[in-house]
Amino acid sequence: MTHWIETPDALRARIATPPAAIGLDTEFIRERTYWPQLALVQIALGESDDDILLVDPLRPGMAKALAPLLADPGVLKLMHSPSEDLVAFKHACGVLPAPLFDTQAAAALCGLGSGLGYQKLVQAVTGVELAKGETRSDWLRRPLSPAQLDYAADDVRHLHALHRDLQSRLATNGRAAWLAEDSERQLANATSDDSDRWPHLAIRSAQFLDADGQRRLLRLLRWRDAQARTSDRPRSWILDNELAVALARQKLDSRLRFDALLDGFPKAPRNLRTPLWEALTTPLPDEAQAPPVRGDDRDKKQLRALQDAVAAVAAELGLPEGVLASRRLLEGLQDGNGWTGPLAGWRRAVLEPRLSPLLGG
Repeated sequence: MTHWIETPDALRARIATPPAAIGLDTEFIRERTYWPQLALVQIALGESDDDILLVDPLRPGMAKALAPLLADPGVLKLMHSPSEDLVAFKHACGVLPAPLFDTQAAAALCGLGSGLGYQKLVQAVTGVELAKGETRSDWLRRPLSPAQLDYAADDVRHLHALHRDLQSRLATNGRAAWLAEDSERQLANATSDDSDRWPHLAIRSAQFLDADGQRRLLRLLRWRDAQARTSDRPRSWILDNELAVALARQKLDSRLRFDALLDGFPKAPRNLRTPLWEALTTPLPDEAQAPPVRGDDRDKKQLRALQDAVAAVAAELGLPEGVLASRRLLEGLQDGNGWTGPLAGWRRAVLEPRLSPLLGG
């Protein structure tokens, strides 16, 4: 029988002597907010149902009670594809669950597939077929239904078994250090919690703007992100991409022209028109350093050769191609960004000898 934990004291009693590893997951809501709202925390202290805690983080003091366990360096946290869970924990509890063992990343390094969902991985490793019925539940409502509680418990029930299997495979193929490196990078990214410095690069239609237009778009997107964080509202509720590009496309040298264009969009943030105008017309200190949004002007033959080389290395290692390098990362190499981010470390060691000659290095 799993345990519903609704007081900080009950949680502290259960985790007073924590095990060497815990299964960990969350349910959160992020439909109407910038930050994920932590709605439930599932903890598997061991492999029996009696070891599964369903913790209510909506109770006063619960986040503070969770923090020491999350930050305990002597407790390995077993999680599956935890990137958004990390953000939820950081925002709610002020700490990150570390050290980390990501079962999805481990499965990829073991050659089981790239981006495997939890249900598919559990079935592949244990043979157990899990239900999928509560993925769109309202996890903020109380009380949670029996079906919700069963689903939530399932999300951590098999993490210890997955860890045991995957850890053995990693020891056999010598890739445990690769997973540790990727886990540290994932935690570092969540720790920094910095806004994207160059958000305009993610807007595909920005390639059709001239250099001044791209700089104006950068100003608007930086302003939007700051507004979204401060107000805890989704970015698109502050300013959607279509309007941002439309405002950036024209050199609006008068407030009257700006107001007229803004009023032509039904979803325009009219109550923010003055700070929006100021953001649009105020240069950023570093905008001259902003990389331009590239269209389809890269060397396609070179990119194809890079992709073929990555595919060949992946086949030799028994890995999915996407685990080694995505098209976006290869385009970054073409643009001269170097072996940074995910391409540093072990990926550089296995890829650089094959890719460097193709890059002219």
